[in-house]
Amino acid sequence: MTRTVPLKRLARIRYGLGQPPPTSDEGVPILRATNISRGKISSDNLMRAHLSDLPLDRAPLLVEGEILVVRSGAYTGDSARVPREWAGSAPGYDLRVTPHSADSRYLAYSLLGDAAHDRMILVSTRAAQPHLNAEELGEVGVWQPSVEDQRGIADFLDAETARIDKLSALQRSAMHKLDERESAQLDLEIDELVERHGVVPLRRFLLGVDQGASPQCDVVPAADGEWGVLKVSSLRPGLFNPAENKRLPAEVEPDQASEVREGDLLVVRANTPQLVGSTAVVPQVRRKLLLSDKIFRVRLDGRLAANFVATVARGRRIRTLCAAGSNGASQSMANIRFEEVKAWPIPAASLDMQAGFVARVADGRAALDRLRPRIERQLVLLAERRQALITAAVTGQFDVSTASGRNVTEGITA
Repeated sequence: MTRTVPLKRLARIRYGLGQPPPTSDEGVPILRATNISRGKISSDNLMRAHLSDLPLDRAPLLVEGEILVVRSGAYTGDSARVPREWAGSAPGYDLRVTPHSADSRYLAYSLLGDAAHDRMILVSTRAAQPHLNAEELGEVGVWQPSVEDQRGIADFLDAETARIDKLSALQRSAMHKLDERESAQLDLEIDELVERHGVVPLRRFLLGVDQGASPQCDVVPAADGEWGVLKVSSLRPGLFNPAENKRLPAEVEPDQASEVREGDLLVVRANTPQLVGSTAVVPQVRRKLLLSDKIFRVRLDGRLAANFVATVARGRRIRTLCAAGSNGASQSMANIRFEEVKAWPIPAASLDMQAGFVARVADGRAALDRLRPRIERQLVLLAERRQALITAAVTGQFDVSTASGRNVTEGITA
């Protein structure tokens, strides 16, 4: 008879590194929460340490088949099995699960199922900061068929999730191609203007620049009627998001001269190397949003339209200048000086030509934007089907020996 048993009866549960060791550019990979995402391990933002700096006596290196579970933060309860290519890595500030009485692939899928994941979320959110300890993880229930059936379920899920993942990769590739096409169209339009009219530095059209302040703010966004200070995330190339702000405490007097208005041309002076220099024009927006000290407001004379500058600044020429000219203590945050912004090469086009350029680029972007929601919807459906399939298989809701998985992607196109 199949039953549900606590995880601690099927595996040994231990802690990873308590404190991060000194890091280095080379050495042993450290798998942290940021490297774990729904059953997969990625190398994004990977940290490394020298072997001699690791406490191997209490946190030995990982072996293939162990499972890492995120123990704190926004992704508490997320998990991934250690595949062969990541064996020999160090466990970060995670929980490590070493199966001894169950198939490791089956156990990894079980921890990804809704029942186990929901249980981990429930017990970890009893405190203000989500946190999962070894005892709580050990009590998570796992459906326990025979080891032979566990292997059959794992084989089935390996094949079916790989098929769904392939479809997802095709959708992401399609989205990437849309982005590439938009960038290519924009650069072509800019190159044609430059070839016809040449370029002049932005400083030729400047009336001045404003910069706000960054007082200590609340972590929550400001409600309508409250003052808020814009975060650097409020700006992306060509896009302004007023919701990305932090509430100004009631006892702090707002600098009303720094309030943004419709039509303002804003440039981020501090962000990641990929986003520093992001430029956008403020659309119709609510009152009481303030510049921070990390955002420039550029004032232009009547010969240059703000939306023309914002559109040109999305192009390869200026984005490359921003990334190359940025400086900072790390690759996570870079800065540009306004002197560098003043040197941006702007096509010397008339106002009529500027307006025509902006309209053409906007029309091309709108055509591509109509395709993006379809791709995003397909990705959501694939993720939902993948999760539903895992949950059903690890709780015995269908017999994998007679299931083909042909219907798991019904209604989804590649």
